[in-house]
Amino acid sequence: MATKVRDVMTPGPIGVDYNQSIAEAAQTMRDWGVGAVLVVSDQALQGMVTDRDLVVRGIAESHSISEPVGPLSSEDLVGVNADDDVTEAVRLMRENAVRRLPVIEDGQVAGMVSLGDLAVDQDPGSALADVSRAGPNS
Repeated sequence: MATKVRDVMTPGPIGVDYNQSIAEAAQTMRDWGVGAVLVVSDQALQGMVTDRDLVVRGIAESHSISEPVGPLSSEDLVGVNADDDVTEAVRLMRENAVRRLPVIEDGQVAGMVSLGDLAVDQDPGSALADVSRAGPNS
């Protein structure tokens, strides 16, 4: 089992521009096989948007898929340091009721760590780990 967040994170987080459309954000998630993307504006991190955000905050609220994705993003992000112990990531997820955390290294987002990443590493026999290891549905 890994002890540091860097050992379980997915490096190279995927981002979209604040003004890109909801449809473009959804297509980016599909193309990269991810459930969340970082939202940036002028190269500054503005938030994160998940596939669930697109549905609950976007489509369910009658937003057009051509509208900017930025307003749908969560702006109050909680991050974890790449050198932190994985127990710190678990604690932050639990306390903030989130499933994904941006991983920070040298002041930059270096990756993402998800609940599934932690399950695969920390509890490899669990149902969540099995689901997390499975490929995306097409």
